[in-house]
Parts: sequence; C-alpha cells; structure tokens
Amino acid sequence: MIRSGLLEHVEGFVGGRWVGAAGGATFAVINPATGEHLADVPDLGERETRAAVEAGVRALQSPSSVDERRTWLRGIHQVLMEQRQELARIITLEHGKPLKESVAEVEYAAGFFSFYADQLGHLAARVLPGRIRNCRWTVHHRPAGVVGLIVPWNFPLAMLAKKLAPAIAAGCSIVAKPAKLTPLASVAFWALADRLGIPRGVLNLVMGQAGPIGQVLCSHPDVRVISFTGSTEVGRTLIRDTALHIKRLAMELGGNAPFIVFDDADVEAAADAMVANKFRAGGQTCVCTNRVYVHRAIEARFTEGVAARARRLKVGNGLDPDTDIGPMVNREGFDKVAEHVRDALARGAKRIVGDDPARPAEDWGCFYPPTVLTGVKPEMMVCREETFGPLVAISTFEDEEEVLALANGTPFGLAAYVCTSDVKRIERVVGRLRFGHVGVNTGTGPTPEAPFGGMKQSGFGREGGIEGLLEFCEPQTVACA
Repeated sequence: MIRSGLLEHVEGFVGGRWVGAAGGATFAVINPATGEHLADVPDLGERETRAAVEAGVRALQSPSSVDERRTWLRGIHQVLMEQRQELARIITLEHGKPLKESVAEVEYAAGFFSFYADQLGHLAARVLPGRIRNCRWTVHHRPAGVVGLIVPWNFPLAMLAKKLAPAIAAGCSIVAKPAKLTPLASVAFWALADRLGIPRGVLNLVMGQAGPIGQVLCSHPDVRVISFTGSTEVGRTLIRDTALHIKRLAMELGGNAPFIVFDDADVEAAADAMVANKFRAGGQTCVCTNRVYVHRAIEARFTEGVAARARRLKVGNGLDPDTDIGPMVNREGFDKVAEHVRDALARGAKRIVGDDPARPAEDWGCFYPPTVLTGVKPEMMVCREETFGPLVAISTFEDEEEVLALANGTPFGLAAYVCTSDVKRIERVVGRLRFGHVGVNTGTGPTPEAPFGGMKQSGFGREGGIEGLLEFCEPQTVACA
C-alpha cells in the first residue's frame, strides 16, 4: 500500500467532505512497474456525482470575488511547489513515468495556477466607447456555472491543472473525474486544496466507472460546461449525450503528430528534439511524434542519430533515477505498440532499434523497449493510428508538396513539428499544416501562457492562455439607456 501524508483520505470529495461509495465498492490502483497494490479507491457513481453537482450549485449561490479566487490560485501554486517531490512520487507510482518527468509535471501543473492568478484582470467589465443606440454598453464575463472536468491518465496532475485553474479563475464550481488508472494524484491535490479555505462545494472530486459519472455530467441541466481530454470516439459520445441541454464542450481528442525534417535542417538538433518529444512518458502523450518524415537527402544521418540516442535510453522502474522510460500503463497499451510493430514489419518496414519483448501476464511490468522503424509507408497502422508508445516510425519524402500531403493526410490535427532553417519555408509550411500546435525546430509541447487544442477530429476549445479562461465564462452584454 502507498504511504503518503497527502493520502490520509483515499476518497472522493463532495461538498467539502471526504466520501466513500454508498455501497462500499472500491477499485484497486496498482503500480504499473511492479504490480504493487497501491490503494483501494471508492468506486463512486451516479448518486455521489449528483451530490457533487448539487454542492456545486449551492456554492454558486455565494459568488466568490476576483480577489478571493486570486488568493486561492496563488495558494494552490505555492502548495504544489512545496509538495512537488511527494506529488511526483505519487504520480510515478501510479503512472510509471520516470520521477524526473513527474517532478516536471508538477511544476508544469503549478504554472497554470500562477498564470491564471495573473490573468483575472481580463474578466473586468469592458465598457464600449461612446453611446451606441443612445445606450451605454458593458460586456461582462460571468461564470459558466457548474463544470465537469474529465481528466486522462497520462498526465494525471497536469491535465487536471489545465482545466481546473481557469475554471476556478472564472468563478465556476467544479466536479472533476480523474482516470481510474491514476486517481491518487487528484486525491493528493484535493488534500492540499482543502487546507486553503476554499468554500464547500467549489471543488468536488468523484472517481469510478466512466459510464455512471459521465451520464450525470452529460444529463444534469446544471452542468453547463464539460472539459474532456481523451479519445475521439468518447468525444463523439459526449457531443451526442450533451445535445439535449446544449452544453458547452472543450475537448482535446486524439492525435497523430507528424515530425517533418527538411534537408536544410540542423540534423543533430532535429534528432535531439524528436527523441525528447517522442519518448516523454514512454510515448504515451497526445502531442508526441507519431510519424517522422525525413528528406531523403539526410535520411541516413538523421536515422543514425535517432538510433544512437534511442539505444542509450534506459527502460525501468520510474523511481530509479537512471530510468528514461517507464512501463506502458497496462497490457492494452503494450499490445497496441506490439501490433503496430508487427504490422509495419509485415508490410516491409525495417527495425533498426528494439526487439520483441515478452507479453506480460498481468497489467504491470509492461516494459516496451525504444523501437525505431524505417521504410514506413502511409498504409501501415503506425501512420493511420496513434501508437501511444516508444515507437519511432520513419518515412522519407522528396519535396514540400509531398510531405504536406502526407502530414495533413489524417483526420486528426492536434500537434505537428517542422525542422528547417529556411524562414520562408517556415511561413509557407506552418500556414498549411492543419494542426492546433506547431513546433518549429523544437519538440516542445503546450505551455500555460498559450492556447492549446486541436483541429479537425482532434477536438475544439482551448486550454491555456486567455482563450482557456474564456472557455469557462459566459459573455453578457448590458445596454443601459
């Protein structure tokens, strides 16, 4: 069992109180590296979720001031930074990622609370100049109401923060649902937030089966916004199930990120950027590279550089300070990587790094080695689907038009990356890429200060930046004679 001062209560949090499941049902959380049983977590459902929504409605009857919300946000930032080592340990235990990455995740999460604490001035009423139609016009940004936050397992604290910080800043009350694979980081967060004097009902936490909890969030008329990160398939379900009450949705869905390396790129820098981007969290991120397109003239040098870097990566328990890549979160993730590798090899790709690991018997110990394939073709599964694992799939191209067609040839549009030294090419290529986030000569992902989200079937709405704050606000225009 996990021992932590931040996990004194491994329960949900509704209306300012820690709660268990009505029938006493629980689900187990395991360490994906070792199989260690970390905790039994209450399997909350419809009853507890309805109580959480109702607590949020009551909290909205005593609106918070901008100054109060600023204090809460800064307080959360402070406690996250103070407790980052322990929070990181919890993330590594339940997710498997290297501890150094978990520390970076906590610091990234804390940045959203700091950023939005400084952006509350954007919610001030805006008076339009002059008298229009003989009236004085004022635009206000009101809290949207109770919001549902559905958080994925791959960044259990960072993805919570990306949604929670702007929702608090906007003055909403929150019902958050973490993933069943990684609920403990959220529980630890709530333990810290509970010390800050935030009124009851503002922050509510429920965990359990997605079906009953999601059904309440979708059908309850008082839930006005749902922010979701996950698969495109689930996103479609949310669109359908929220239609009756015309809820607002902000959704970051599936990705299939291209990484394009032109012949005038700095090859060593491009290899560094791609490897850092691809293998973060073992490749289990929505913004990591899924397809690598390298100009034929530099293919050999780039591939050799990537292969050398991949061979140096150490796979193991995330608590080992030398570990670079932890386990896949479960056998499902392991099996998907293995399937993509088998399919590519059967269709003519070559494996230059990696081997065939034995399939684990359980949902732990699912270590997949860094793998590099060359000769990858568009018809292969690795190009058509998001792999979500430590697999580099390298293809070649001859010219700009060809690679743009390849890169855009997916229904997804979350992140893309381009390496080139030609300024004019940057302007041309970036403008034609249909992806919400584009890194140029870098593999960096989102930041609190900038909006992030997808195009096409990768979703709509934004997290981060002022745009992320406005997702949780309702503009109200007042004309006064």
